[in-house]
Amino acid sequence: MILRRIAVALALMLCASGQGSAQTSGARDTLVIGLSSFPTQMHPSINPEAVKAYIEGFALRPVTAFDTTWTNNCLYCAQLPTVENGLAEIEERPGALPGMAVTIKLKPDLKWADGQPVTARDLAFTAKVGRDPASGFANTRAWGRVERVEVIDDLTAVMHIDEVSTYFDRVGTLLPEHIEGPIYDTAKGPGDYINRSVYNRAPTTPGLWNGPYRVAEYVSGSTIVLELNPYWAGRKPGFAKIVFKTVDNTSALMANLQAGDVDMTPGEGMGLTVDQALSLSKNLPDRFTYIYKPALTYDHIDLQLGNPILADLRVRRALLHAIDRRAMTDRLFDGKFPVADSWVSPLEHIYTRDVARYPFDLARARALLAEAGWKPGGDGICRNAEGAKLSIEFRVTAGNKLRELMQQVIQSQWKAACIETITRNDPPRLLFGETLKKRGFTGAVLYSWLFNVESSPRQILGSDQIPTAENNWSGTNYTGWHNAVMDDGIKTVETEVDPVKRQVAWDAMQRVYAEELPVLPLFFRVEVHVVPKWLRGYRPTGHNDFSVYWAEKWRAE
Repeated sequence: MILRRIAVALALMLCASGQGSAQTSGARDTLVIGLSSFPTQMHPSINPEAVKAYIEGFALRPVTAFDTTWTNNCLYCAQLPTVENGLAEIEERPGALPGMAVTIKLKPDLKWADGQPVTARDLAFTAKVGRDPASGFANTRAWGRVERVEVIDDLTAVMHIDEVSTYFDRVGTLLPEHIEGPIYDTAKGPGDYINRSVYNRAPTTPGLWNGPYRVAEYVSGSTIVLELNPYWAGRKPGFAKIVFKTVDNTSALMANLQAGDVDMTPGEGMGLTVDQALSLSKNLPDRFTYIYKPALTYDHIDLQLGNPILADLRVRRALLHAIDRRAMTDRLFDGKFPVADSWVSPLEHIYTRDVARYPFDLARARALLAEAGWKPGGDGICRNAEGAKLSIEFRVTAGNKLRELMQQVIQSQWKAACIETITRNDPPRLLFGETLKKRGFTGAVLYSWLFNVESSPRQILGSDQIPTAENNWSGTNYTGWHNAVMDDGIKTVETEVDPVKRQVAWDAMQRVYAEELPVLPLFFRVEVHVVPKWLRGYRPTGHNDFSVYWAEKWRAE
């Protein structure tokens, strides 16, 4: 381990001095990417985090993904399954509703970085683990709908789905059966597989990775180094090495950019904040390319609905009325972030304007609190009939300058409405690895969701996705919200082939979300990517199939 740390430190020193990013010929072969957080762990399907998905996208690809035009494409399949081409068919299920048979034909030249071929058996294994509630997968329903996988040959498998699904052509990352299979088969119960997974125990194991790169160096909390997968048969990447340097404080990350210690920072909430990028662009207008990409990234505040104070709808509505979101976006984001009314962005065709809205209205906020039994005390903080304070714990990711500034502004506005807040900020790894995952918060948490195109909200709003000890903390419905309209709508958008009927469901879900406010909507992000002038081929997507899925097209010029 000491030798590994020394090797990584030397790599970073070389990159910082320019020697690691340039060969004697003058060509750059190393790209150093600065990030504001580090993954809590490395299993691709457990503990979903944008930073982990971004890093692993260089080394582990999904079977299908949406590109910059928001069109679904094959990455590892030979042909995208559709009803029209016969690779997706509705099939009868004895004694049950119809399902689907979806044929996946893998590309013939795919290999894990240890030289083993990627096969249909990996798909079958991934489905088996993914539908096991004890596995710890963040969304067991994604694979849980696959009743069985019929392996036809090494490159062909038929997924038999337990319902007619509108998401049949979205197939995620595969796990290497030859590496993870023995671990999973001997796991003794909930949590055991997560703890013993080779992704977490030994992430530099070559056979875990099947993209153009593999994880070669791993220093927890600090640095990850990727090197070329020698068995990659696709386009040869333009960089021989990718180095990820984590700087938890975004101000320090900006200093690293200015000093040349990192070459770039991505958007997707992992790099600089918008205000920092705007400042940097004024100071260094010619050194970097500044890309402002409207994205399906949703800033919001999760509320712990198990808290009796926040279980009261009047209090939740008062909280939102008390936030001047329009003034915040104008002052903090140069007006670039549109105010949100639900989790569905106006960029999506499924968006509806027909929802409840909560403009800044301090008088209305105070009136709602009064209806709920909260009256201002002598110190300006509301109290109930028993004399208890209206006090709410409020968390953001520690070290994120903009998040902490947003928190301070909201705290001040809530105080004006007689609401006291207690700051308890966590480092990113703790917030996402423990606090949210195990619902270990009592009040409010401000963070972001990043969605894919027309994503089902099951994972974040479905009542079957509430993390508990019994389901091994699977799912990301951290608020604990149960709602029949939302659950019915989720089922409809996931199974209804008629787009008109699906839109009716989307409308109903957005309306009930805005009425009930289990989560307080804030803004939709415009993600800022700060990249060097010499980088070519970098094209942000604006959704959570990141640009890194096509990183082999990146070049230095």
